[in-house]
Amino acid sequence: MQAVTRLPTELFPALAAATEVYLDSAATTQKPRPVIETIHRYHSVRTANAGRGTYPWATGLTAQLARVRARTATFLGAEHPDEIVFTSGATAALNAVALSWGLANLGDGDEILYSPTDHASNVLPWRQLRRQLARFGRRIDLVPYRTTRTGEADTADMLSKIGPRTRLITTSHLHHVYGGLTTLEELRGRLDPAILLCFDCSQSGGHLPVDVTVLGADFAVFAAHKMLGAPGTGILYCRRRIHPALDPFLPGGNSGTAMPELLEGGTQNLPGILALGSALEVLESLGTAAIAAHNRELTLRLIDRLRPVPGLEFLPGPAYAPCEIGYGIVSFTLAGISAADLGFVLAEFGFLVRTGAHCVPTDDGDPGIDSVRVSTHIYNTTDEIDRFCACVMQVAKEVT
Repeated sequence: MQAVTRLPTELFPALAAATEVYLDSAATTQKPRPVIETIHRYHSVRTANAGRGTYPWATGLTAQLARVRARTATFLGAEHPDEIVFTSGATAALNAVALSWGLANLGDGDEILYSPTDHASNVLPWRQLRRQLARFGRRIDLVPYRTTRTGEADTADMLSKIGPRTRLITTSHLHHVYGGLTTLEELRGRLDPAILLCFDCSQSGGHLPVDVTVLGADFAVFAAHKMLGAPGTGILYCRRRIHPALDPFLPGGNSGTAMPELLEGGTQNLPGILALGSALEVLESLGTAAIAAHNRELTLRLIDRLRPVPGLEFLPGPAYAPCEIGYGIVSFTLAGISAADLGFVLAEFGFLVRTGAHCVPTDDGDPGIDSVRVSTHIYNTTDEIDRFCACVMQVAKEVT
C-alpha cells in the first residue's frame, strides 16, 4: 500500500496556517476541522448535560453519546458497547484499572508484570496501588520484564517470570519512545486464562488498526487527543468477563451499578466525547490501514536517511529490526549536542520534535536517556522527512 498523498490543507487548520513541520504526533495529534466544529457546536448550540433532563436538548445529547459509544466499540473491535468507558484520558483509564479492579481483587502475594520503560502512566499507577494495598496489610509484587532491541516487550523474559500468583500483565501496545509493537501473540494458549491482559494503546489508537478482541485484551486504554480528538477525553475498554470484578472508583452523580455507568461518575467531558465521534469518522474515512502504511513508509525513510549521520545513535526500535517495520515513532541521540539543545536548533529550522526522557519514570536518581523523538501521522510527507534528515545531517557536521 502506498503512502497517502498530502491531504487538503483545510482538513487540519493549524497546519494550514503554519510554516513549521510538525513531527510530534506521539505527544498529540493535530485536530481536523470536523473535531473543531463539533466542540464549537456543543458550546454554541443547545448546550446541555446528559443522562439527567427529560427535555429534548438533554435527551438528544444522551442519544448522541450512546451513538459515539457504539461507534467507538465498533472502531476498536469490542463486542459490546457497555465494554467502552469514557474517561478524562489514558492516564485516568489506567488509574481506573488500578482502583476499580486492583484494590478490590489483589491479595497478599499477588503479582503484576510490567515494564519499567513504559510510559509513566503505565508504571506509576501500579506503584501507587502497591503502596495503597501495603497500608492495609496486602503486599503485592511488581515484577519487571525486559524490552528487546527492537523496542518490543521481551515475551520470553515475560514468560519466564509468570508464576502462580501472576494476576495481571500490562504492556504498551506501541511503545511511546521506541516505536516497537507488542501484541503478546507469542503467549496465546500458554497463559492461565485467569491472568488478565492490559494494553496501553495510547500510541496505536488512531495510528494503526487496533482490535481489542484480537489482542485478547481484558483492559485497553486510549487517549482521544492522540487519535485526532480533543484533550481531556480517554477510552477504557473493559472486557465483559471482568465486569463482575469491578468496583466504582469515582462514585457520585450519574454513576450507576452496571457498566459502563459503574465507572463513569460525574459530569464528563461531553464536547470531548462528541468530538471523539467526529475524530473516528475522519479516521474511518482515511482508513487506519492507510495511515499505518503511510507511517511505515515515513519511518523507513527516516531511518534510512538518518543512518549515515555521524554520531547519531538510534534508541531501541525499528532501526534494529531484521525486517522493514515502522509505526511512526523513531528516537535517537546525537554526539556532541544534548537532546534539548538539538530540539531547540531543529525548532529554529522549523522542525517540531519532542526531546527529553519522554515520561519514562526514573529510579534511584537515574535521569534516564534524553533523546530526540520524531513521530509522524497522516499529514506528514516524504519531503518533510527528507528536509528534516538533511537538517540533522547539517547540525551533526557542525557539532562533530
